[in-house]
Amino acid sequence: MPYRPSRTSRREWLHMSTGMMLALGIWPGCARWSGKRTVGTFSFVVINDAHFQSPQCPAWFERVSASIRAQASKPQLCLMVGDLAEHGTASELGSMREVLRSLGMPSYAVIGNHDYVSDTDRSAWDKSFPRSLNYHFEHYGWQFIGLDSSDGTRYQNTRIQSSTLSWLDDNLRKLDKAKPTVVFTHFPLGIFTPMRPLNANDLLERVRDFNLVAVFNGHFHGFTQRHSGRTTLTTNRCCAISRNNHDGTAGKGYFLCTAGEGQIHRDFVEVKPI
Repeated sequence: MPYRPSRTSRREWLHMSTGMMLALGIWPGCARWSGKRTVGTFSFVVINDAHFQSPQCPAWFERVSASIRAQASKPQLCLMVGDLAEHGTASELGSMREVLRSLGMPSYAVIGNHDYVSDTDRSAWDKSFPRSLNYHFEHYGWQFIGLDSSDGTRYQNTRIQSSTLSWLDDNLRKLDKAKPTVVFTHFPLGIFTPMRPLNANDLLERVRDFNLVAVFNGHFHGFTQRHSGRTTLTTNRCCAISRNNHDGTAGKGYFLCTAGEGQIHRDFVEVKPI
């Protein structure tokens, strides 16, 4: 029987091409919109994997909060990219909500796998952080998109839920593709990053035509950096006193970021334990 090449659907082609573009360091949206918008300059912080659970946590997060408030650049907002809690309880999540309030700036959180009590129970999250699954906001001409990449309490071989992909399909059309854009979500989206969701490309292909400058992720407790054109996809060391880093490093802290002229400069700020 002669060989007959299989037909590839448009979605399958986009899925494959997105993966190839990431591997080759190409992101079409950034190249298309580079330098076409003048936007404001501001600083912000990104925290991941707090894992609030132990008696040590209150004093630790007082030190983290004090470090953030003391920054000379005066950060204007905080992105909290998942695993605020360890067991997803109301007590743990409520405590982290108060930590974020103590920063004195708007904070935007997305859910992590440890923010569930069980695969089907995120009731404490919904109460402590209402309307914090999939959403977007704008600051100084920048678009920020917070997304739920969780799959219940599962931590590897996960899949981004269809509700998140459907939300993107329904809401991205309302956003400006030319504005510099930041995506933040718990599970890592950078190619070849440990514990990346199996269908991460299904999310990335939906924003492939946007001026996507940065993607901030957590879950993997360690610094990773992937470049695709002008887009940088990162994970960071955890900001937890009660958990270790997966990459074997000892430092704990957060990213201090400066956004301006369509770019983001990022520094790791280490917080020393008492």
